[in-house]
Amino acid sequence: MIENDGSEKWIEAGLKELTRGGVDGVRVEVLAERLGITKGGFYRRFRDRRALLDAMLETWAEARIAAIEHQTALDGKTPHERLKSVFNLYSDRSNQKRLAIELAIRQWARIDATAEEAAARVDAGRMKAVTRLYSQMDYPPQEAEARALMFYAFTFGESLIFMNQSAAARTRLMAACADALIEPNTPVPAARSGANARRRVS
Repeated sequence: MIENDGSEKWIEAGLKELTRGGVDGVRVEVLAERLGITKGGFYRRFRDRRALLDAMLETWAEARIAAIEHQTALDGKTPHERLKSVFNLYSDRSNQKRLAIELAIRQWARIDATAEEAAARVDAGRMKAVTRLYSQMDYPPQEAEARALMFYAFTFGESLIFMNQSAAARTRLMAACADALIEPNTPVPAARSGANARRRVS
């Protein structure tokens, strides 16, 4: 847990810089300049740059795990309704900031063990939460876990695909995909002409 000692603005600035130029761009002097604060303000809160990087990962992981726990809590809703709402939330491309941070951290995780561990914790938290919803729909444990993996893989993988279609057509297609993932016996309508996809190259 990150204490409320003024370090939050450095962490937020670090995450923003991470999305701009990757982890190599997260440098104390750059953040100090962007924040209009001397580097001394940084060293009163963090031992060194590595401490900031660790705090960024911890803050991100805690927030994402808390989010999925909140998003999958029933609170009077059915498991089916919760899965639908989580699907809609994760496939909503309007929150570009959240998506950019997620992608930047996963790119970082390819070269850094601590970042990899943070991403793995978040993945495990999401898998656990979605598996629980499928279990509450009376799927046996192994099938619930398999369906959770397909659900999770689709909702995140879809964000990496460019779709050459209108917003309305995409909305219809995503609704059909949600039904196929949450209600597997629902037939999926054939793709309309013009609904071509190009895989995003990273």
